[in-house]
Amino acid sequence: MRFVRQFRRSQIAAGALLVAVAASDARQAAPAREPASKAAAILTWPAAKREQYIAALDSFFLTRTVKAGPHPHVLDRGRPLAAFEAGGRRANDFGRFMNDQRVRGVLVLQDGKVRLERYVPPQSAATRWNSFSIAKSITSTLVGAAIKDGYIKSLDDPVTRYIRALHGSAYDEVTVRQLLTMTSGVKWNEDYTDVKSDVAQMYAQPPDPGFDMTVSYVRKLPRESPPGSKWVYKTSETNLVGVLVAEAAGKQLADYLSEKIWRAYGMERDAEWMIDDVGHEQGGCCLAMTLRDHGRFGQFILDGARVNGQPIVADNWLSEATRTQVSTGAGTGYGYQWWTRDDGTFEGRGIYGQTLHIDRARRLVVVINSATGQPTDRSAGRARQEFIAAVQAELDAEKRRSPQEIDRDVLPLGVAVEHPLE
Repeated sequence: MRFVRQFRRSQIAAGALLVAVAASDARQAAPAREPASKAAAILTWPAAKREQYIAALDSFFLTRTVKAGPHPHVLDRGRPLAAFEAGGRRANDFGRFMNDQRVRGVLVLQDGKVRLERYVPPQSAATRWNSFSIAKSITSTLVGAAIKDGYIKSLDDPVTRYIRALHGSAYDEVTVRQLLTMTSGVKWNEDYTDVKSDVAQMYAQPPDPGFDMTVSYVRKLPRESPPGSKWVYKTSETNLVGVLVAEAAGKQLADYLSEKIWRAYGMERDAEWMIDDVGHEQGGCCLAMTLRDHGRFGQFILDGARVNGQPIVADNWLSEATRTQVSTGAGTGYGYQWWTRDDGTFEGRGIYGQTLHIDRARRLVVVINSATGQPTDRSAGRARQEFIAAVQAELDAEKRRSPQEIDRDVLPLGVAVEHPLE
């Protein structure tokens, strides 16, 4: 018996050693996560490597976790959109759209129910896909929450009231509202194909000691026009919105998002938010979440940003945030970090084709995860809008046609649409 006990102890010890060695090997095999200062490199990566990053942000870069709660918001299954399913009349068009545009996940919710859900392996319901600039719309929503919570007094407050490090910069006299609408008048270049552009250089320089990386960079920029007079798309300014919320609330942005939405509303899985080299979340980019949680956020907005029936944002916030504050073209505009249209629909958008489309009239949420070859591409944007138009037409047809008529008359993919995505 003594020999048996010794033998068992030796087996346990050996097993523990093997586990320790395996864990050590795994740690050595795992790639070292990079700080945000290396993030601009993704713009030059091969498409396959970039897609790996988009699908596994927290394996490549440093992130902070946005904790989900124990009780996920249930997404019931609705009647499938049969025209897009295997064997359906639109299946081939849908398949070409996903293949040609490198779409890796599609979710369609209507009235909070799943009408269409599709993944391209190895992506699945467990994949946390990088939202890129759709994060802007989420950061904006936290402004609405911070106003309701009393952390931010007014959108007409100067930005420097909350980000004191911007005193003496071109952001003097810029308001919170102008930051939200990207009309600060501060000079900026958002060209993703130019390695010398501001969006590429923002993280390439070490921050001044004690400063957030974005704040350190933008406080040295010149003003090119009076505040409120010119719209220029600037990821930096949504990063500043994130800094502003964190400073005003006295909380890390990821923790505030968890408190107000992720745990409260009931996201199914934790999200991961990229942080800069000094540990601050990037409000303008790079919040990785599952396709279904992306859809849940859209449904949360569609339902009035409510938790247990009570809005978590200030009165009239959503109606103001999702209507045109600045015109960007015929029938299109920009709200508080949402892209808007005169037909009442609005979207969060990110480079490489990320799309969150919300249509109040149809009670519709469409999420598209993709990894297009270029950061922005008009033809790819048009293809996404054609797909959304086909979904809308299918839903409209359901209201006025018999099933047999629906199968004949739904708008085909490939028709022209008035407003391409990009």
